[in-house]
Amino acid sequence: MNKKDLKIHIIGAGVSGLIAARVLENHGFSPVIIEATDRVGGRVKTDLIGGYRLDHGFQVLLTAYPAAQKYLDYKALELQKFLPGASIFLNNGQKLIVDPLRSPSLLFSTLFSGIGTLSDKIRILKLNLYLKKKSLTTIFAENEQTTHSYLTNLGFSEDIITNFFKPFFSGIFLETKLETSSRMFEFVYKMFGEGHATLPKSGIEAIPKQLLENLKTTILKYNTKVETLKETEITLNDGTYLKSDYTIIATEAIELVSNLKNQSTAWKSCVTLYFETDVRVIAKKLIGLISKPGTLVNNIFYNSSLDARIKPANELLSVTVIDTQSLSHEVLIKAVKEELQSYCGITTTKLIKLYHIPRALPRLDNLKYDMMPSETRLSNSLFLAGDTQLNGSLNAAMISGERAALGVIEAVSATH
Repeated sequence: MNKKDLKIHIIGAGVSGLIAARVLENHGFSPVIIEATDRVGGRVKTDLIGGYRLDHGFQVLLTAYPAAQKYLDYKALELQKFLPGASIFLNNGQKLIVDPLRSPSLLFSTLFSGIGTLSDKIRILKLNLYLKKKSLTTIFAENEQTTHSYLTNLGFSEDIITNFFKPFFSGIFLETKLETSSRMFEFVYKMFGEGHATLPKSGIEAIPKQLLENLKTTILKYNTKVETLKETEITLNDGTYLKSDYTIIATEAIELVSNLKNQSTAWKSCVTLYFETDVRVIAKKLIGLISKPGTLVNNIFYNSSLDARIKPANELLSVTVIDTQSLSHEVLIKAVKEELQSYCGITTTKLIKLYHIPRALPRLDNLKYDMMPSETRLSNSLFLAGDTQLNGSLNAAMISGERAALGVIEAVSATH
């Protein structure tokens, strides 16, 4: 059997699809990626507008992700590091909460921030040390509870949960009540503690672009939409039929495979707005949080503090809204600008772009870190990839893509 003659298709050029192609190439295969849009990346995209690089939603790369360490060249990405912590807007002022072990110069700012008790800050240190010793396998084998109940059971005060944990992790989990699984909280918290939150200098889309550049024998078909999918046949929306020995579905499978019932993924949404401002009110490379319940704005960040500008001299501010309260975009923009002025003292000069992202993160239960290649197999020739198979993270997207590719390789070995 000539491996390169085997027809292997990957539907979707997101991170998981690109990783699947990389693994197949490493084993001597030449897959074809079918992508409905004109670019790679899936949910990981960056636009160039008005001299600014604008990511589709506020996204970061956690350098401690094991799969990212395996597949990405961090140096080539020119990663820019956030400081570990947040600046919290409270009572017409800013309070700093940072990891004192990572930013010792800000230790006293944290200790005397007025957010949480001294016992809370000691518990944060203990949690850091506890999770450093805890393996990822153990984390994802624990019984699940909500993140809020997890923090409460650890003894954290309602003050620090409301003013720090809730706004900070709501921005990560894209839900406002900390209902996300404690497995995900421990995983993300551990990753924050063992590495850095970063952003590539040219934006988050630099990640899939690098993965694409490393592909050698893969063929990409852009602007090609799959209509239906059967065991060994792919039907495109223009009526074209493609024969496929094996197919990896790295997108929403229920939309393609007719016999999948009640297996649709529920999604969390968000809105990200980018504004120009004249000045930067957060001096350091920190995310800003508004902790008051009921506000539209969850977090803000000056992308210009990480050199997101190409030409303009103004500051670039991103604003994330998780619960839009069913407001129209026009009313939402006005309300967000009022909150920025009222709570943060920020006067915006210009709206650059509003992104409504209906599929920002999958809403999942029974979260997993990893899976066997055989678990990605949907039928004799169909395999599933994507972070929806494990947990909503870039790391999960990479692992699932790798596992689906290995599943195909195992199937090929068994039949040829």
